[in-house]
Amino acid sequence: MALTPRLLRRGLELFAAISIAGVVALVFYGNNFQAFVQAFLGLHWGWLAIGLGLSSMDWFGGGTRLWVVARHVHPGVRLRDMFVSGGMSAWAAYLTPFQTGAGPMMMWTMGRAQVRLPEAMTSTFMTFIATVIFFAVAGPVAIFFGAGRSLQSHGVVLGITLYDLFKTSLLIFVLIGIVMAFAMFFPRLLRDAVHWLAGKLERRSRRVAQRIDHLRDGIDRAHECMVAFRSPRGWLALFWAVILSGPSHANKLLAGYVAMRALGLEAQFVDILLIQTFITFLLYFAPTPGASGLAELLSAAVMSIYVPRILLPSYTLLWRFINSYATVIFGSFLFWYWLRTGLVRREDTVIESTS
Repeated sequence: MALTPRLLRRGLELFAAISIAGVVALVFYGNNFQAFVQAFLGLHWGWLAIGLGLSSMDWFGGGTRLWVVARHVHPGVRLRDMFVSGGMSAWAAYLTPFQTGAGPMMMWTMGRAQVRLPEAMTSTFMTFIATVIFFAVAGPVAIFFGAGRSLQSHGVVLGITLYDLFKTSLLIFVLIGIVMAFAMFFPRLLRDAVHWLAGKLERRSRRVAQRIDHLRDGIDRAHECMVAFRSPRGWLALFWAVILSGPSHANKLLAGYVAMRALGLEAQFVDILLIQTFITFLLYFAPTPGASGLAELLSAAVMSIYVPRILLPSYTLLWRFINSYATVIFGSFLFWYWLRTGLVRREDTVIESTS
């Protein structure tokens, strides 16, 4: 397992500490602690319930998307197991810089559901492709409808605007998309490159040499899975995965609107949706765990256009709870349960004995 419990615990500590510091800074910025408290006492509970439902989309939306692609290479995979994999993948993403923990956790939890590593790796890769396609379309669409104009007036440092950061993020998505397109259309070349790398490692490490036969089988199987997605059914599965990327990211895209309505603020749905698309895009490759700190401050800077200053701390706390805090809390309890019952340790022992 690439993510150790110790590493995840450290990520949780950093996420919590930086997030709390960000919220506290906003409370001081609002300069009205009484208004901060009263905002929560006067919440519209119907909208808060909708927010709680949205917060579960990391699990249900992400799990459904994963199930759509996983069943193409592993028939019979259970939807409920993919709910767990989707949610825990989001949980690990929030606890690691640049969301690097998402893939390893998704593959590990799929392994617990009896999905072999090559199939799990290919399914994880296809969900990432779906995410890139979704945001590669959503970002320019948001620009086309004018969401970028509100960001051009917000500077960060050295004359850099939020719009400049968005364009940088878009470039990163384009570069990643090129690499993934190569893997999709030239899987044989990718397989041969990995075999070549495995051979180099085999000659340098006796430990790797002992496992290399098993590794080669996995490489070949992963290649077969990639080829399987170049069929009509495979393209259809990818299409649905792109469509389902909307629900799987619904907590991030709709959290701003729901948080405003929960606080009793009127909001134009389309305007807020476009702005939230921008914020999600900007924070996707944030270097802090779960974009902690950056998310709170960036959201406050952008949403100050729509949210009064005294309500910004309350809004930000609600917004972050819907789009990440709820998943972090529930996922941490679930992983803690796995640790207490020995499931994590037992799975690691099985992996080592079969490798």
